[in-house]
Amino acid sequence: MARELHYAVDLAAGGEVRDEDGVALHVPPEWTPEHLLLAALIRCALTSLRYHAERDGFVVGATSGTVHALVTRREPDERYTVAQADVELDVEIEPQPAHDELGELLTKAERDCFVGSSLTTKPRYHWTVNGHSADDL
Repeated sequence: MARELHYAVDLAAGGEVRDEDGVALHVPPEWTPEHLLLAALIRCALTSLRYHAERDGFVVGATSGTVHALVTRREPDERYTVAQADVELDVEIEPQPAHDELGELLTKAERDCFVGSSLTTKPRYHWTVNGHSADDL
């Protein structure tokens, strides 16, 4: 049987957001649902990377990320969707994984980010690992 994870969020009339344990989540009122989705995409990819790195004996240190997305109407049904998402992630991994190990690690991180996997359009990930583009390692 697959592991099940349950989450809940309460949004009060005044805009306060609380998690399933009643802990207040400090979300700036200026943030739109789209901003929250993009922030979730970054956090999810980094969480997925940490999970797989630790299983393989690596330590993920400092992390940061940026995402640029295009939201527009899709042709078949004229509904708005994330049509493109470019995710740039900058991470430190110790010890430095070998080229093949790094490729497998980043592939798993992307595959197992449920936020990215939930989007109709697959995000394009660009990783910088220990100061170098993963494409160059």
